[in-house]
Amino acid sequence: MSETPQSAATTSKPPVTSPSVTRLVEWAAIIGVAVALSLVVRVYVFQTFYIPSGSMEPTLLIGDRIIIDKLAVDFGTINRGDVVVFHAPPAVASQCGDADADLVKRVVAIPGDHISSTGDSIVINGTVLQERWSHNEPLGPAIHPTTVKSGEYFVVGDNHNNSCDSRFWGMVPKSNMIGKVFLRVWPLNRLSWL
Repeated sequence: MSETPQSAATTSKPPVTSPSVTRLVEWAAIIGVAVALSLVVRVYVFQTFYIPSGSMEPTLLIGDRIIIDKLAVDFGTINRGDVVVFHAPPAVASQCGDADADLVKRVVAIPGDHISSTGDSIVINGTVLQERWSHNEPLGPAIHPTTVKSGEYFVVGDNHNNSCDSRFWGMVPKSNMIGKVFLRVWPLNRLSWL
């Protein structure tokens, strides 16, 4: 009869972690999740921008900070009168010197619109555009008669005579649109919806 060796039963205790280590791990996880969520929100939902020029005065002043809604472009519609932020088309560099910049302007004509100007008035489809938003006159450079193609937008700065916009470099493709401006957050005394 053969004997089978018996192994000694070994019992090991789970490692003991101190409450402070547990709390540290929990806080690290919470901070990690918060950072990940903020990155997702910034990339896909909201983003802040700083206004560096006076082209949108009196609506937006130099130094204002704005928040844009990216989903409004991806899942909504861009309408006449919307203030938008977009990647500058290539012609902006040669016409305005703003190479590789993100710009903010107001949409005045949407796909299918025929746009022109007469005097200080913007004319859309044969009717003078009623600019129900703050803007500075005179219009400045004329808008040569053109029809806005599908997937493009004609944008103008609210400071009409001091804005390098679609009058100089043409339409903005929808693919260049980053988002619609919906809130001015700085300075606090100018906090308002747009």
